[in-house]
Amino acid sequence: MKKVAIIMGSDSDLPVVKGAVDELKAYGVPFEAHVMSAHRTPELASKFASSAKDNGFGVIICAAGMAAHLAGVIAGHTTLPVIGIPIKSGAMNGLDALLATVMMPSGIPVATVAIDGAKNAAVLAIQMLALSDDALDAKLSKAKQDMIDGVVAKDEKLQKALLG
Repeated sequence: MKKVAIIMGSDSDLPVVKGAVDELKAYGVPFEAHVMSAHRTPELASKFASSAKDNGFGVIICAAGMAAHLAGVIAGHTTLPVIGIPIKSGAMNGLDALLATVMMPSGIPVATVAIDGAKNAAVLAIQMLALSDDALDAKLSKAKQDMIDGVVAKDEKLQKALLG
């Protein structure tokens, strides 16, 4: 199975990124997490992205706040899919990070989840890997069915409470 890389612009992003880590662990998806900066360590970020495919990665998740150029820098140096997590921080509460992550030039896409949307970033990465992994796809199907069953159970409980 291909690995997922999680790249954080700062170790202060870890409390948010933990949602992605927990989701990847729950699905049994191997991953590595690193701190790199688009601005402070651009050569390190470039080297990591350029060699990620050869190093067994299938998807890269990037989390960054404020200027949030990390996902774009990584995407510019790899053909792997890149998923950006804009981190809520700074004077704009993450809006700046969201816009910097989602507004990419043509030919350098970054799939972008909600501000602090780490769990969804992991689920999207898992869905990408599941395109070529039937066992992973089965786990995703079960999770979707569990969500459906949970909503149906809540509705039944609500109906009983309302109707006595």
